[in-house]
Amino acid sequence: MSINPSISALLRTGFSEESADVSMKEEAELCQAFSEALLAVQDVDELDADQPQLCSEYVKDIYKYLQVLEVINPGSGYEITERMRALLVDWLVQVHSRFQLLQETLYLTVAVLDRFLQVQPVSRRKLQLAGVTAMLVACKYEEMYAPEVGDFAYITDNQLVLRSLNFELGRPLPLHFLRRASKVGSSATQQHYSTYDEAHLKPVMQHIAKNIVTVNDGKTKFQAVKNKYSSSKLMKISLLPQLKTVLNPYMGRAH
Repeated sequence: MSINPSISALLRTGFSEESADVSMKEEAELCQAFSEALLAVQDVDELDADQPQLCSEYVKDIYKYLQVLEVINPGSGYEITERMRALLVDWLVQVHSRFQLLQETLYLTVAVLDRFLQVQPVSRRKLQLAGVTAMLVACKYEEMYAPEVGDFAYITDNQLVLRSLNFELGRPLPLHFLRRASKVGSSATQQHYSTYDEAHLKPVMQHIAKNIVTVNDGKTKFQAVKNKYSSSKLMKISLLPQLKTVLNPYMGRAH
């Protein structure tokens, strides 16, 4: 049986780790050059290749998927007032701080609560129960060592919450986008990765500024978030002087 000359030459040459390393290096350089040609903005993930938990190879596809999930609205069944929700979230922040839970747990708690209230009417009497159940579900999803039901000192019906959400807990959270956006400096790059321009963000920024002004001026008793982020563990973020600049009251009034 005759052997193709090119195959015969390859067999005679043999396989060496050195040649494989050169080939892989050339492939990596080619991929990088191709990526830079397609991407006109800074690649904020290029330095994360040595950190497997950041999934730098798949992170762009992951965030595209999260942005698709972000616009899915399960419904609009809210039957509680803005003040009732604020009171509940303020209390949940205090519980979260008491148990020293992960940041992801707090964000997921509020997300689960909001989604549940959109599909399941809850009376004022059971609102606190719904909130602590949302936190228990979030703990089981995010925490390595979740608090037990008895630790919350309430009887919680987490089965109802999970069924109402169709057991879909992997929805995007503000924290997911915040962590990646914090790596981006310029506005053009920020707009590329977030897909939002100034016109989209301005109303949100004004609403946030209004809340900051309300808290700083002592016009609300809901201080749990400010107190939580005033700790040294969280770098005293809520006490930054920038939050009391002239710009914040201006933006708050503009809302």
